[in-house]
Amino acid sequence: MPRFTPARIRARVEHWLFRIGAPEQAPIRLGQRRIYVLPTPAGLVFAAALVTMLIASINYGLSLGYMLTFLLASAGITSIVHAFRNLLHLEIAPARVTPVFCGEAAEFRLRINNARAERRPALRLRARGANTAFDAAAASATEIVLACRTTRRGLLELGRTVLETTWPLGLIRAWSIFVPDIDCIVYPAPEHHPPPLPAEGAGNEGGTRSSIRGDDDFAGLRPTQPSDSPRHIAWKSLARGGPMLTKQFSASTGSAHVFDWAALPPALDDEARLSRLTAWILAADAAGRPFSLRLPGAEIDIGRGPGHVHACCRLLALHGQVRVDHD
Repeated sequence: MPRFTPARIRARVEHWLFRIGAPEQAPIRLGQRRIYVLPTPAGLVFAAALVTMLIASINYGLSLGYMLTFLLASAGITSIVHAFRNLLHLEIAPARVTPVFCGEAAEFRLRINNARAERRPALRLRARGANTAFDAAAASATEIVLACRTTRRGLLELGRTVLETTWPLGLIRAWSIFVPDIDCIVYPAPEHHPPPLPAEGAGNEGGTRSSIRGDDDFAGLRPTQPSDSPRHIAWKSLARGGPMLTKQFSASTGSAHVFDWAALPPALDDEARLSRLTAWILAADAAGRPFSLRLPGAEIDIGRGPGHVHACCRLLALHGQVRVDHD
């Protein structure tokens, strides 16, 4: 039986009330039906003060009291229109997100496009406990960064995001809720004091030539892998209608490190194994050493460089298909 926590109840209410569902394709355009308006606490106090002033003016027949009351009320009503128009027709699109290690802040970047020839002041973007205040310049796009804390490895979605404003008087809050199609890969946190790197694998000893991905002599073509650098793609072969292939180079190296899940001590649990493998990958990359990675049901061949490190860390992050839920 599912647990009805406050977060689940809020998610269901918002799904019904604000039509919050699956991530939306970019650009997300804020039309009239997507913007909601309600008074702020200050606006409620302001309304109560106006009612009191109106009652006093009626009781004592104060002409100037009527004038002041209606003047202030008109200012409050006008602020509703200005707050609503401050969000109307803004467009939101996701930008590039850099992977992070668990415990670091995931920096989600959203591009806010203001096509109107006037500035949009006092805007605020909120998601996952992070918020950023900004102004949207006239007829331009503004890139906003939301730094969200990470506590688990895996695929972290930004999820429910709120764009709001209380401009111009702080009496009215206008807001819109949306779910942008943007996520961040959260790598496992590396072990703080890992043991030394495991001994290099047998073979290729004495500095002989090997088929490790290096930058020396051309050694042929092979099928492209996700971790391959674009500069090694055989673009001429692809332009002739052939399959996507990668140029393979031979480098004079010793043996490569093999980071094998099964070779780790049995006392380590899954998360500890992932942390140790991550630490070894970073250490091998810092030393410029080639390495391969073996996990249950998955393996990445020998390689080195930023693309290879990313492919290995991504595989570790998604081991067991960990997915971070929405707020």
